[in-house]
Amino acid sequence: MPTPPPPRTAAADDDDRERSADVVCVGETMAVLAPPDARPLAEQSSLTLAVGGAESNVACGLAGLGHRAAWLSRLGDDPFARRVLAELTARGVDVSAVETDPERPTGVYFKDPGPDRTRTHYYRGGSAATRMGPELARHPALRRARVIHLSGITAALSDSCAELLETLLDGERGGRGPVVSFDVNHRPALWPDPAEAARRLLSLARAADLVFVGRDEAEALWGTARPDDIADLLSPAPVVVVKDAEHGATSYTDGGRTFVPSLPVKVVEPVGAGDAFAAGYLAAVLENRAERARLRLGHLAAAAALRTSQDVPVMPPREAMDGSLASDEDAWAGLAPR
Repeated sequence: MPTPPPPRTAAADDDDRERSADVVCVGETMAVLAPPDARPLAEQSSLTLAVGGAESNVACGLAGLGHRAAWLSRLGDDPFARRVLAELTARGVDVSAVETDPERPTGVYFKDPGPDRTRTHYYRGGSAATRMGPELARHPALRRARVIHLSGITAALSDSCAELLETLLDGERGGRGPVVSFDVNHRPALWPDPAEAARRLLSLARAADLVFVGRDEAEALWGTARPDDIADLLSPAPVVVVKDAEHGATSYTDGGRTFVPSLPVKVVEPVGAGDAFAAGYLAAVLENRAERARLRLGHLAAAAALRTSQDVPVMPPREAMDGSLASDEDAWAGLAPR
């Protein structure tokens, strides 16, 4: 797969290097209002306030795994924005490049627990983040990054947001610029026209250096259910990682195919698991680990997310995770995440 450029080490660049992030994640983060227990939203008399967004979730996961991560976006000039900035800063994410829009609000969404799954209700139309556009692609933080992480959610927010992704994904492959990572992250509720979602997300995925996609969402979007066929569909993307929930994940890179089974885990809530997987995989990419270890670190991070109702988990100690990465196949199959 494309190799992220190494950290800058020249003495003349020391100050700049200290300010730069290994990974810059670009996308909307919102205030999250959620019930304190498993009863449905309609039965609640109080809610808890947190923050959530696919791209900032990845940034938090990377910071929790010991890497320099930044989040780039726009927020309103309101209390929700201040909560978002405080929370991400507390988790070790660089938010210095985030822009404030005094005219538009920070987006909000609500979690609604149910017997089968947790549903989400979004109030993000006209939010500050919807005003992101291609001019943001010129931000210095993006030029200094080793990896830029994006998701298909941003493409659905507005035409200008879609143009931003197209601009960021328009770089020439094989150069010394950042590796561009793209999580398809299909959210049907954000796409009034399913055919448009399928067309646009396929185009964006094919332009990325590294693509994350769920087997189920590929089937819903493109009618393609087999991992091998999904990888063929997304060609010429150099690396494709197909996630298949509790079964495992398969990566396709340099003509090779690597499968690693998921870990057994009692699921508290699945929200955020895909973002945690991406954070784990990208952390292993930055550490120049072999492909099997990349998938394993993704699974370990996802397992941490599945065991909590929070969108962003507290990552297990790296010593324990690194030991699991080196285990043999039998030991991995019997591993119970801690």
